[in-house]
Amino acid sequence: MNFKSKKYSIDSTDYQIGQDNVNKWGFDVHNTVFTASAGLSLLFIVTLLMLEPEVAKAAIDSIKGAVLSNFDFLFMWGANILLLFAVVLAFSPLGKIRLGGDNATTDYSTMSWIAMLFAAGMGIGLIFWGVAEPTAFFTDWYGTPLNAEPYTQAGRELALGATVFHWGLHAWAIYGMTALCLAYFVYNKGLPLSMRSVFYPLLGDKVWGITGDIIDVLTVLVTLFGLATSLGLGGSQAASGISHVFGFENSLYLQQFIIVVIMGLAILSVTRGMDGGVKLLSNLNMIIAFVFLGLIAVLNFTTVVDSLATAVIGYVKNIIPLSQASGRDDTTWLHGWTVFYWAWWVAYAPFFGMFVARISKGRTVREFLVCVLVIPTLVTTAWMSVFGGVAIEQIIDKVGLLGAEQGISDVSLSLFYMLDAYPIGNILSVIAVALIIVFFVTTLDSGSIVIDSMTAGGKLEVPMKQKVVWAIISAFIAMVMLWIGGTQSIQALQSITIIAALPFTIILLLGCVSLMKGLLTEIDQPKASAKISKQS
Repeated sequence: MNFKSKKYSIDSTDYQIGQDNVNKWGFDVHNTVFTASAGLSLLFIVTLLMLEPEVAKAAIDSIKGAVLSNFDFLFMWGANILLLFAVVLAFSPLGKIRLGGDNATTDYSTMSWIAMLFAAGMGIGLIFWGVAEPTAFFTDWYGTPLNAEPYTQAGRELALGATVFHWGLHAWAIYGMTALCLAYFVYNKGLPLSMRSVFYPLLGDKVWGITGDIIDVLTVLVTLFGLATSLGLGGSQAASGISHVFGFENSLYLQQFIIVVIMGLAILSVTRGMDGGVKLLSNLNMIIAFVFLGLIAVLNFTTVVDSLATAVIGYVKNIIPLSQASGRDDTTWLHGWTVFYWAWWVAYAPFFGMFVARISKGRTVREFLVCVLVIPTLVTTAWMSVFGGVAIEQIIDKVGLLGAEQGISDVSLSLFYMLDAYPIGNILSVIAVALIIVFFVTTLDSGSIVIDSMTAGGKLEVPMKQKVVWAIISAFIAMVMLWIGGTQSIQALQSITIIAALPFTIILLLGCVSLMKGLLTEIDQPKASAKISKQS
């Protein structure tokens, strides 16, 4: 089961998981990765405290703009390649390989597994953008896909189709391939649960040294900043919703209080373990989400059926032109939306990948990829079609606040403006706020588990207090950023995460090469065994 040389054979490494760890004060951490990650996080916060938020955001946004504009081809083709690779791999003979070996069994039911991967992956984003994004595309809030004419039937089709495009197969291919790479090398080759392990076939024992440390530290920082960004934006949206429904002032104190509540619930969830924490919350998420989705669908049945058909048609008709990077006339929209999304999914992929890798033992490669690609895409298509379709219909008919404003006036309130058009709008808004909070508790819980594993040398089981520490650090960064400059600082943190996605795109593509080298050994092994038996 060797690669081209003994040096690069996974089975020849004598590295022991956790051998570089330090055990002190009840912690079990990889000395270099933990220290560098925590130190750089602290340095980042201190640096921002010394700068004017507006100045820092302007400088960071300038770099982000340059990255998105000059490397749009890398993000676009990177996503295309990962999707094509996932599809080919799933239906090739390699798709029969089971994560953990032929006799491996699953730890979670398929339903719970899907609920957990969905809640960790995109659940909260659907709440935030389900109304806002299709509305933005339809009204030309920041460009339109393929320069479609706003406020037209063609514009409606492209608005819904492009939204599904952003949240569909390409996005889940980025997530899925990252998760598969990690799961394979952890369960089939016995390597640590960290990004460095993916590159063992390419780098050999160098991954256990400074090269691997750099990969893991970068992964931790991208995950941590992405988590803090989501927490900050989610706290702001939840505060907007609570203010809108209950009349409280949408102040910094309310936003900070919500983040503290989310942090407290996440810590409680962490202490209950995977089954009593993330699994339970993920199942609860899905129940509330489907009840919420069902209510909106029943209240707007005719609109929903038409919107769903329109979204699917718009997606299928335009997936090829929307996947192109060159020859586009809608570059403002392309860079502001699609390239931004692809970069964000790449930046979030290590977090999602490591969490899903933890819960995917016993699945075949084919089952894993088909479920990760198809099922979430179907759910996101339904969600965006229902909420986006209803919102666009309100704009066309000039119903409610969305219709009165003819589009987006406040992104964080777009969902609540749509719900206000119903007699039971307040009840629906309360459900929406509850869903936002539960989704974020799940995200922070799973995120702290992932970061803890990365800073513990890839160990799957670590002291409970370490998970609590990273949940607190993530929440603290979000609170400090809001305190420094409100949502401007959170957006600056988001821009930094996007910038870091540039090298990570290359890392993910190389990870696929490494995965292929590993999977091919599964085919070579029986041949080698048969040859040995014949010779004997």
